Amino acid sequence: MKESIQKFIAKPKTIFLIDAVGALLTFAILFFVLRTFNSLFGLSKTTFKYLSLLALFFSFYSFACFFLAKNNWKLYLKIICTANILYCILTFGILIYNYKSISIFGLVYFIGEIAVISGLVLLEIKAIKSKS
Repeated sequence: MKESIQKFIAKPKTIFLIDAVGALLTFAILFFVLRTFNSLFGLSKTTFKYLSLLALFFSFYSFACFFLAKNNWKLYLKIICTANILYCILTFGILIYNYKSISIFGLVYFIGEIAVISGLVLLEIKAIKSKS
């Protein structure tokens, strides 16, 4: 496991690709699945729409960084790392705000999403702190 993390840190641009694909997957799940079945998850269609559009924006940003960032990649990685942290805080805030209406399915999905993004954030932080 530690070797896998070191490989990502050695090629930090790959982290942008992982982030981009993950954000695109999040967009698709939120917009096409959860928004369609919003009553099953206990949140409004509008909430799913805004969260999905935010994920789509993050995906575009990360894809652009993957293809375009050359020398100053740490700055761009700091930006998406901060954005991911803020997204997790926003998501957690939505869970708290909607605690009466959110279903167990919504709770499980969003806690899982926060856990996955938090893991990615830790990887991003390690890459930022690396000397390469």
